[in-house]
Amino acid sequence: MLEKREFYINGQWVAPARATDLDVINPSNEEPCAVISLGSSTDTDAAVAAARAAFDGWSRTPKAERLALIEKLAKIYTARSAEMGQAISLEMGAPVSMANTAQVGSGSWHIGNFIRAFKNFEFDRMLGKHAPNDRILYEPIGVCGLITPWNWPMNQVTLKAIPAMAVGCTVVLKPSEIAPLSSLLFAEMVDEAGFPDGVFNLVNGDGPGVGTDLSGHPDVDMISFTGSSRAGTAISINAAPTIKRVSLELGGKGANVIFADADEKAVKRGVQHCFGNSGQSCNAPTRMLVERSVYEKAIETARETAKKTAVDIASKEGRHIGPVVSQLQYDKIQALIEKGIEEGARLVAGGLGRPQGLNRGYFVRPTVFADVNNDMTIAREEIFGPVLSIIPFEGEDEAIKIANDTVYGLTNYVQTQDGKKANRMARALRSGMVEMNGTSRSAGSPFGGYKQSGNGREGGVWGLEDFLEVKAVSGWSE
Repeated sequence: MLEKREFYINGQWVAPARATDLDVINPSNEEPCAVISLGSSTDTDAAVAAARAAFDGWSRTPKAERLALIEKLAKIYTARSAEMGQAISLEMGAPVSMANTAQVGSGSWHIGNFIRAFKNFEFDRMLGKHAPNDRILYEPIGVCGLITPWNWPMNQVTLKAIPAMAVGCTVVLKPSEIAPLSSLLFAEMVDEAGFPDGVFNLVNGDGPGVGTDLSGHPDVDMISFTGSSRAGTAISINAAPTIKRVSLELGGKGANVIFADADEKAVKRGVQHCFGNSGQSCNAPTRMLVERSVYEKAIETARETAKKTAVDIASKEGRHIGPVVSQLQYDKIQALIEKGIEEGARLVAGGLGRPQGLNRGYFVRPTVFADVNNDMTIAREEIFGPVLSIIPFEGEDEAIKIANDTVYGLTNYVQTQDGKKANRMARALRSGMVEMNGTSRSAGSPFGGYKQSGNGREGGVWGLEDFLEVKAVSGWSE
């Protein structure tokens, strides 16, 4: 079993102030695979103090020097990608093939996109031709606490740490205590790249401990958090007395609106997207809204797609889905499947219990419900497992009404060959992102949502700006 009790503070690997061991559980077999230590307020204070001491020097470092270090880190990340894939697969159950491609690849993708955006970013701009002696200065906000989740570890770490460090902030990372191994490896990479002491710090811990310490800390200028809406609310409340900036990327309950004129692969594509990463993605299209005239055909396609979705242990190569991350998540998903049955949804695939042949591990049967209405619990709550709800609609107006009838607003999806209708839908849907006809958002596109899906945007130039203050200066001398 791996022993990973140390934290990375001020350029050194250090022992925790007091030992509080926590086992990291392999979700494929429910057995410990590593042990970490949960940090205390003493550890958090030390990391924040290191970041605070490093900030003045780092924020004044020339842009070219910061860029060079980010580029060096990108090369190290690529060189050690196989290690990263193994760590992610072990800690959170992504099948190793998927871990080595999508999971690890999301990190390299974001690092590359930030490098491109940063090269062209101007920190000093003229207000406009009407005001040649007014300047707008973009300046790093300061010490940033980064709190990241377990479902896409490097996706979220790179979306936060890379832009923050690039623009001149110093950071304290608290990764999920459920899946900390990949972040510890990332800290090794930062150290190998040669960032100055205190620019990047890592303290393991849970939400009530280090998470609370960071979000309420008077010397932390900003919190960037990805996780549940419930936790985002708690962080916002705890951060309020210090008036720090709080950037939140929270839950979702995405609608995938499939019109009768959608392409023939739309339903299958939607089911596979919902089940990807074992359903553990905040932007998963978990509500499939289907036009009534093609409703029964869509149900049959969804049923067949679910039945063909293989489930197996994470260490096996292949295109299967793995377990969900923990006993807590497994129990929550089972309770919501049971609730769907109780509330009258038609179970057409999957259901309660583990898939056949898997009697250990947190494995969930790929599940499809039909005849769901938007008042049912499975249509309201974020399940975070491979569970799809299919809802019929009669026309465009009803589809918009159902899709927008949620507290969330992260990503919605539209499937139609009518370009004008697709564009109308994109404007009407209340979400931070809309993807149409299976076309993914391009490099540098902002990620974030409306309503209880959070605030702020990650990725590209928007991700850089999230960690910057804006200063207006008049009477500037040329």
